[in-house]
Amino acid sequence: MTPTLSPRARVGAVSLAAVVLAAFAVVYTVRAADRGGPATGSSHVTLDNTPGLYVRTADGKVAALGKGGARQTALSCRRFYASGSGAVCLTTKPGIPPRTQAIVLDRSLRPRRTVTFGGTPNRARVSPSGRMVSWTVFVTGDSYSGGSFSTRSGILDTRTGYLVKNVETLQLTLDGRRYAASDVNFWGITFARDDNRFYATVATRGRTYLVEGDFKAWTARALRENVECPSLSPDGTRVAYKKRVRDSGSDPWRLHVLDLKTLRDTAQAETRSVVEQAPWVDVGSVGKARPRAARRS
Repeated sequence: MTPTLSPRARVGAVSLAAVVLAAFAVVYTVRAADRGGPATGSSHVTLDNTPGLYVRTADGKVAALGKGGARQTALSCRRFYASGSGAVCLTTKPGIPPRTQAIVLDRSLRPRRTVTFGGTPNRARVSPSGRMVSWTVFVTGDSYSGGSFSTRSGILDTRTGYLVKNVETLQLTLDGRRYAASDVNFWGITFARDDNRFYATVATRGRTYLVEGDFKAWTARALRENVECPSLSPDGTRVAYKKRVRDSGSDPWRLHVLDLKTLRDTAQAETRSVVEQAPWVDVGSVGKARPRAARRS
């Protein structure tokens, strides 16, 4: 059963679940589907027999963290996310220029469909039902640290097979007006439970914004400035995200949580910089990896 929190607790106190992840060189963490029983003795890890947190370890393997400890899957991914009826694994294909494969997986972590496109893996998400899959890749540069990069994000509707390889065709509303520019970049898509509403970061003119998107209408509107890599809470009321707190030097971002109804912003207790798209462990906890060694993403 998902725990419930009072309105006051929801706004003011979201715990940081980092201790469990500290033993791994984690590049990406996810929360698997809520349904499914305890881990079984089977050597084959599935979303049903091993619910819980999934991580990417230092050797690139995906492992499940359950009550009995870590169980390694057969997957090697640059990015991985699981939810509802499936998962997605982003891998890199060698060559010049680099290419990425998004491998859509079923609940048994078997491939269902593969999409290939240019760029290097950056972000991946699956909607709570497992129907909608998204990804973001770097298409120039290989990290946020250089201050100059370009991204490309895509969405796949696994039920209909409809594929959008570049969401930059969205009809964007910024400051109450329709907006279009050559420097628009989207990244870090996160889905609501209705498989239609989503949130993402859009960057333009040196600024970043949280946008709320409508997949069916193919529109998006900016809600708030200085929001990167949003992650929607399981109850759909809040977004955890990276907020830029300084322009240069170490620790440029701090983890914040935004209440979507009031747009009230709450800084989290963790002051160290966060690079990834922070996952929600449950309705009241946000995960943040503590890698053994510093890594760029």
